Amino acid sequence: MDQSQLSELTIDVFHDRLRNDELTIEAVFRAYLDRIEDLDRSGPALNAIVTVNSAAETRARRLDAALADEGFVGPLHGVPVLLKDQAMTAGLRTTFGSAAFADYVPDTSATIVDELESAGAVILGKTNLPDFAAGFVGYSSVHGQTRNPYARSRDSGGSSAGTGAGIAANLGLVGIGEDTGGSIRVPASFCNLFGLRVTTGLISRAGMSPLVAEQDTPGPMCRTVDDLARVLDVIVGFDPADEATAIHSEWAANGSFLDALDDATLDGARIGVLRGVFGDIDERRVTAVNETVDAALAEIEAAGATLVDPVEIEGLETFLDDTSLYGLVAKRDLNEFFAGLSQPPVDSFGAIYDQEAYHEALEHIETIAEAPTDPTVDREYWWRVARQAMFRRRIEYTLVDHELDALAFPDVQVVPPVAEDYHTGEITRADVPTNTFIASQSGCPAISMPAGFTDDGLPVGIELLGAPLSDRRLVALAAAYERAVEPRRVPELG
Repeated sequence: MDQSQLSELTIDVFHDRLRNDELTIEAVFRAYLDRIEDLDRSGPALNAIVTVNSAAETRARRLDAALADEGFVGPLHGVPVLLKDQAMTAGLRTTFGSAAFADYVPDTSATIVDELESAGAVILGKTNLPDFAAGFVGYSSVHGQTRNPYARSRDSGGSSAGTGAGIAANLGLVGIGEDTGGSIRVPASFCNLFGLRVTTGLISRAGMSPLVAEQDTPGPMCRTVDDLARVLDVIVGFDPADEATAIHSEWAANGSFLDALDDATLDGARIGVLRGVFGDIDERRVTAVNETVDAALAEIEAAGATLVDPVEIEGLETFLDDTSLYGLVAKRDLNEFFAGLSQPPVDSFGAIYDQEAYHEALEHIETIAEAPTDPTVDREYWWRVARQAMFRRRIEYTLVDHELDALAFPDVQVVPPVAEDYHTGEITRADVPTNTFIASQSGCPAISMPAGFTDDGLPVGIELLGAPLSDRRLVALAAAYERAVEPRRVPELG
């Protein structure tokens, strides 16, 4: 099979070609392996894929046989998935981005993996992430730097760096990331993808290494909204192994995500522009983002939406400061996770820190190491948790007060930075202002959409944030935007 047939392949087209005997799952799997070899391991050397699933070829053959005998086994029959190496995969190396876990092979899988495979998906490979997802950058101690497919000197964004770069470069059909503070939406923004952070709890986190349990959620990263919706319909659901998924008691069963795309339109939608979180420094790395996002907003308005510009969340900056939990809970959450693993190479984050088994340029590592073992004995923890609930109410109030479907703003206030500048110390986390914390620290859903490209060809993302449990509405708005704007562009990789 020619690799060119993989370019921008969608689930719908893939399944049509399977039905028409135009291709086989095994042939597609092998073609993706060839593409990974040509573009990830050599050539542009994107370095997105940590581990290729050697057992996937056998599964592909079995799914081909099942298709011939009984038809599709599920809605993701044969779909090759790139999975962030934060999710455990039974019998397949799972590193969590850490050199300390370079040879770790778990005996159980994350719930999301079981759900994907039950729907017929094939785990094609595991993707790179900074150690334990502790950063918005594209490098780890176990696999090094993941390059941006659109500008290989630039960062691909984190922490779902490998998934972002891999799906953008057509190294897999769909991808799974994880988002604590923006780790789906930042790489989606930097890699011209759609990525959804669901309302916290809609997707199970069981079997995924945590960072801030109060905020963590896996989610899809895809080239099209249709693919995004099809994956969501498989992975959204209650899981007895994850208490946070009890939110499904409030989740209205009013149709699937795919159903939400039917007749999706921007006509009549009201979008508030959160102008206060646009970058305000007169530098090209900032102004280029603002110009690109403003152009996308103009397209949204032209497609029928009403823009309410500007809109303000009262006290936003204070809320963001007050609701940050990273420095309090990350060590607790990781230690509890290690304690539940079968024969882990280390039993605490302190052991990793003492062994210096982490990427030296990751700024969050020291913050985690200095965190308390049990934050619940500290009144500050409970105050911050309460402030998160207040933050969520303030966002809900803002949306209702202005009769808005969503708030819009740049995911990141600057263009993707030069990757080497992180390593040399030329830039730090503070030099890359990120707006994705708004949704993460309030528990609200948010979707990153490709806004377009700067004059220098760098991708920029625009985020739509909605009220809790408005996930289907956000996906519908994204679908309408995609149809009107067609913002996806294939990277030139030679």
